[in-house]
Amino acid sequence: MNDQHDHGALGDAEYAEFMELASEEGFDPEDVEGAIEEAGHGPLPVLAVVGRPNVGKSTLVNRIIGRREAVVEDRPGVTRDRVTYEAEWAGRRFKVVDTGGWEQDVLGIDASVAAQAEFAIDAADACLFVVDATVGATDTDEAVVRLLRRAGKPVVLAANKVDGQSGEADAAMLWSLGLGEPFPVSSLHGRGTGDLLDEVLKALPEAPGQRFGNAVGGPRRIALIGRPNVGKSSLLNRVAGEERVVVNELAGTTRDPVDELIELGGKTWKFVDTAGIRKKVHLQEGADYYASLRTAAAIEKAEVAVVLIDTNDSISVQDQRIITMAVESGRALVIAYNKWDELDEERRYYLEREIETEMQQVSWAPRVNVSAKTGRHMDRLVPAIETALEGWETRVPTGRLNAFLGELVAAHPHPIRGGKQPRILFGTQAGTKPPRFVLFASGFLEHGYRRFIERRLREEFGFEGTPLHLSVRVREKRGKKK
Repeated sequence: MNDQHDHGALGDAEYAEFMELASEEGFDPEDVEGAIEEAGHGPLPVLAVVGRPNVGKSTLVNRIIGRREAVVEDRPGVTRDRVTYEAEWAGRRFKVVDTGGWEQDVLGIDASVAAQAEFAIDAADACLFVVDATVGATDTDEAVVRLLRRAGKPVVLAANKVDGQSGEADAAMLWSLGLGEPFPVSSLHGRGTGDLLDEVLKALPEAPGQRFGNAVGGPRRIALIGRPNVGKSSLLNRVAGEERVVVNELAGTTRDPVDELIELGGKTWKFVDTAGIRKKVHLQEGADYYASLRTAAAIEKAEVAVVLIDTNDSISVQDQRIITMAVESGRALVIAYNKWDELDEERRYYLEREIETEMQQVSWAPRVNVSAKTGRHMDRLVPAIETALEGWETRVPTGRLNAFLGELVAAHPHPIRGGKQPRILFGTQAGTKPPRFVLFASGFLEHGYRRFIERRLREEFGFEGTPLHLSVRVREKRGKKK
């Protein structure tokens, strides 16, 4: 019905009315349309960068994201704490999943590279396959090609380490892989990366495919995430009512996520039991690196992230990083404090203080105090998940939102800065899952004021258990009278 523009969450009549309002306020209709379209797209498309060790993947990732963020060293198999980055090219934003390449470990090189590629491909909309043109296609490269073919995702082939004309012939030899045209690049010097990224944008969808179940009656997808040994597998066994997952005192027993269809509260849910994310990963601990990569993939495919926290331990930077991963991915969020039955009065007192100070940024997330071992309060988990999903899918009509914004601005105007007082003129909710708002203003809104608006939006409309995305468009002067 609507071939030309994406109206986000707005219906046609509401959209027309909104555009009229924007025009009256002096906004360029194309700018308004672009803002709604951009905000309405939701999660960004995901590009997986795969290939065997030491072909220059991390250097290329740094080139793509435009900053030195992925760790790069001359020896193969250097690991990173973070695997997902945000990039932009030609005005389009997308996520990049950087996969390491391990030297010998317990799995053997072919298996380890294949395992990493598999986990990354799982979460991706398209893949960038990096091959060292100076070496040519190896048996390991061929193994990754077979994986890519099986996955059926669009693939762009980068022939790396082509530093000049003489390397072009080496790159041409990679036609033999059967993946189409090899794009010669030098990730070190930046040669050819523009053409490569143009091709990447063709392979990526404008907006990502829904990686979570929107099918009518399809089970909602829940990722269980948290540090190793916080009780994720025990929790899954408890909600399933049977031993479905190996539980071991040794941290990190779970390597791959296990998808389980579980009947709870009269509904079927799909639980993903993910391997724990470790703080630091060393070369010999390759399997733990795959675990963190796999966890990132599970979050990408989930609708709700249930973060388990071990109440016996102090809330750590690692716990907060895992929560940030879920929030940045735009998933609904529930915090489950596990092993609650083991707390004495003193630890409970200190834990409540920690929650107040360390978890302030996600005070909007439903909280459940549970014991996977004894089953304490497990009946509260499903209502918390349902509450988070409801917040995640909440939509505020534009008329109601603008009435609220008008009252808010009148009662709490933006502070005057440099003799000017920016005002929010109007706004709209451009999307859900998670709720995404675009505010149109007469000037720049400070970060503190945006946080205040988000807090008031939550107070007025609920949004329990969901991150909110707020973007602001400032009216251009367009040469009008001063």
